[in-house]
Amino acid sequence: MDLSDFSPAQIAGQRLMTGFKGTLLDDDLRFIIEKIKAGGVILFKRNISSFEQIRDLCFSIQEYAKSCGQPPLFIAIDQEGGKVARLGHPWTIFKGNPAMKNKDDAAYFAETTANELASIGINMNFAPVMDIATKDGNSIMKDRAFGHDPSWVSELGTTVIDHLQLNNIMAVAKHFPGIGRTLLDSHIDRPIFNADLNDLMSFDLIPFKAAISHDVAGIMLSHILYAKLDPKWPASLSYEIAKKILREMMAFDGLVITDDLDMGAIKKHDNIESAILQILLSGIDIALICHQSPDIENAFNILLDNINKDLYKEGSINCVKRILTYKQKYIKI
Repeated sequence: MDLSDFSPAQIAGQRLMTGFKGTLLDDDLRFIIEKIKAGGVILFKRNISSFEQIRDLCFSIQEYAKSCGQPPLFIAIDQEGGKVARLGHPWTIFKGNPAMKNKDDAAYFAETTANELASIGINMNFAPVMDIATKDGNSIMKDRAFGHDPSWVSELGTTVIDHLQLNNIMAVAKHFPGIGRTLLDSHIDRPIFNADLNDLMSFDLIPFKAAISHDVAGIMLSHILYAKLDPKWPASLSYEIAKKILREMMAFDGLVITDDLDMGAIKKHDNIESAILQILLSGIDIALICHQSPDIENAFNILLDNINKDLYKEGSINCVKRILTYKQKYIKI
């Protein structure tokens, strides 16, 4: 679809990726597609009961979007393997990133996962984790990171990116600019990390630089407050981090996605209006809201009310152009 044909509501909706409750194309999901005009949805275990069911659901989502005059949707999932894997049996069960011994393991995981996701209509995987766990074993990411060496994480992570995307699944590297040296779970509250930019560049940012060099489709922002980079806003809402570091300094022109705005790191500190306005200001492409709630409709209305204001208009157009470019490249319907 040509962006010039888009209504303001469509431009606003493309900036949202949402969760939902059911396993079928029900009225709630139709509302998300037709009225909210969401650019994407994310799947959890609650949405999956069998191979046939999830395949039919993904097909129904895309068919309904088409019938509403909408572009195809990003259909995303967290399928890292190990601790975070929304698909269980009959799909392949992997032990997770810490168990990978070499690039062959990473390639096998990515190729197998990509083929399984594509077979049921999923087109985006929120993987790989590019965070670097600490050697002391205290990292919040110790059970999900490839390891504690930046070169090793970069090597295995970019192998996963390459093989997911060669098999037509968009990879999303996470959690920028790195949460491996933090201890507090951002699902519960907002961690604070005091590393400066030079410190991050010499360690945490190395795998993300590698991911960008391998044309990763997306990067997910963390909910960590990097106090020396931006004392007010976490990375997921930060102009300093999303715009100035990721977009400008690191020259990333792929999709930038927040982590789930339903997490305690955001909800305990900011309301949905302030979060969405920061997302607009920072040029973040997609706001992720993983649970069906009034926040989804509120976020849409805030986006709709603000996308044509001078401060946000050019950025909104650029974001939706980027979203449509990746949809055209990866979603074959």
